[in-house]
Amino acid sequence: IIDNNDIKMANLSIVGSHSVNGVAKLHTELLKKEVLKDFYDHEPEKFNNKTNGIAHRRWLISSNTELSDLITGLISEDWKTDTRKLKELEAHRHDKAVLEKIGQIKYNNKERLAKFIKEKYDIDVNPNSIFDVQIKRLHAYKRQLLNALHILHLYHELLENPNFDMEARTFIFGAKAAPGYYLAKCIIKFINSLAEKINNDPRIDNKIKVVFIENYDVSKAELIIPAADVSEQISTTTKEASGTGNMKLMMNGAITLATLDGANIEIFDQVGEDNIVIFGLSANEVLNYNKFGGYSALDLYNSNRVIKRVVDDLVNGFIPNMEKEGRQIYDSLITYNDEYFVLRDMENYIEAQEKIDRLYKNKEKWNEMALINIANSGVFSSDRTIAEYAEDIWFKGCE
Repeated sequence: IIDNNDIKMANLSIVGSHSVNGVAKLHTELLKKEVLKDFYDHEPEKFNNKTNGIAHRRWLISSNTELSDLITGLISEDWKTDTRKLKELEAHRHDKAVLEKIGQIKYNNKERLAKFIKEKYDIDVNPNSIFDVQIKRLHAYKRQLLNALHILHLYHELLENPNFDMEARTFIFGAKAAPGYYLAKCIIKFINSLAEKINNDPRIDNKIKVVFIENYDVSKAELIIPAADVSEQISTTTKEASGTGNMKLMMNGAITLATLDGANIEIFDQVGEDNIVIFGLSANEVLNYNKFGGYSALDLYNSNRVIKRVVDDLVNGFIPNMEKEGRQIYDSLITYNDEYFVLRDMENYIEAQEKIDRLYKNKEKWNEMALINIANSGVFSSDRTIAEYAEDIWFKGCE
């Protein structure tokens, strides 16, 4: 607890508590096997898992009333107090009328968001495009940079080949950076500078639009989440404790594009591999790189044309007004060896995005995937989480 005259607050908390829990299965396992291994070996009975949950009354019933009403009409109101009953929606997975209604509700929510974007930012976005959403705190490990570099890659593909076959895509970001976190602020500048260049380039025929929602907050999230087609959950594996945005987006019928990190693993377990798109390094691969080395971002940069092209654009003037910020991002990737494996996962991420594009072309199948995500989101209600805390931790602490 006391080490070189420093008080180790985490150690003090563990010693002074009767229960220690992670907030997703992977997080709990990392605490037990890596981060707090000595404590777990000494008192394993203290450790347990409580996967996070979300308030479905706000994030579905209140924020997406049209979808909420459809669900009630299909399976009764009981799901509002027992979200496990959402599972009954799966009986309608092959009902074309229901699937069309889910698609129409999504389109209506996209139109509402498109109207907000036009009024606020004077950007025209197409509600028929894929609304690809990444909304969360801006941090290098959450890898908004990976998303932005992929957008830059698509932009190059369209410039080289105007007939490049891709569904129109609207990329929507919402994020804030900690006041002193300069790299995060550089990434925000990069996304906005990229948006300005792409959104005003007539050569790409509106195939891509990029929108950064300023001053991201709960009210804006309530507008964005019901409209999302794709939920970007692309953190470096082992770095995200759980995530809750992933649950909110899933509950509203977005398809999760994810690494097997945090609660993404449990979303995968709920919906199955056909209803989520997974990419990236495994937890063991990341841990091995961190322990034993062996990763060279410079080697990837020198050997992969796609990666070299987008990384060079950070410093060659292709993106306007990015001289200082672009150099900072470039150095984080190349000079300091890409701590969060952005370049290592990039090729696999591009393949995952191509899969999203193919899936979206079949609207009936896409809507079925959306329904399955909604139907299996009930376990992520905070009602379940709080009940587990009450039963396994709080009440036991009173015994």
